[in-house]
Amino acid sequence: MSAAEEKNLGDMLAATVPMVRTLDLEFLETGAERAVLRLPDQADYHNHLGGPHAGAMFTLAESASGAIVMAAFGDQLDRAVPLAVRAEIGYRKLAMGEVTATATLGRPAAEVVAELDEGERPEFPVTIEITRADGAVTGEMTVIWTLRPHG
Repeated sequence: MSAAEEKNLGDMLAATVPMVRTLDLEFLETGAERAVLRLPDQADYHNHLGGPHAGAMFTLAESASGAIVMAAFGDQLDRAVPLAVRAEIGYRKLAMGEVTATATLGRPAAEVVAELDEGERPEFPVTIEITRADGAVTGEMTVIWTLRPHG
C-alpha cells in the first residue's frame, strides 16, 4: 500500500467513524501488515491520574485494529463486512502523555480470504500493543474480527 493509499485509508476511517474524530486520533501507518495510531495528550480525555483514560486507550487500540483490517480486507467489502466480535485488553503500566497503538494481523490475510471463498465466516485475531512516548508498553489488546458475508 502506497503512502497516499495509507493516508486515504486514515482519512476515510476518520470520516466514517465519529469516535476517531472525537479523540483526534492520528494515523501514522495503515498497512495490511501493521497499523499505528497515536492518541495525543488531551486533558479532556484524562483519567484521575492525569493520563489517558482507559476508555480512550481502548478506542485507540480498537481503531488501530480496524485500520489494519480495512487495509488487509478492504478489497472484500463487496462481499463481506468486517465486524469486531470480541476484545480483551490488559492495562500493564501507567500511561502518561501521548500513547501509540501498534496493531498486527494474527493470521495471514490469504488464509482468511480462502475461508471466505469456501463460504465460511472466518474469524481472526488482531493484536495491539499500546506504548507511551518512552517506549514502555502500557497495554495489550486482542480483538477478534470476522468477515460476515453479505446476504
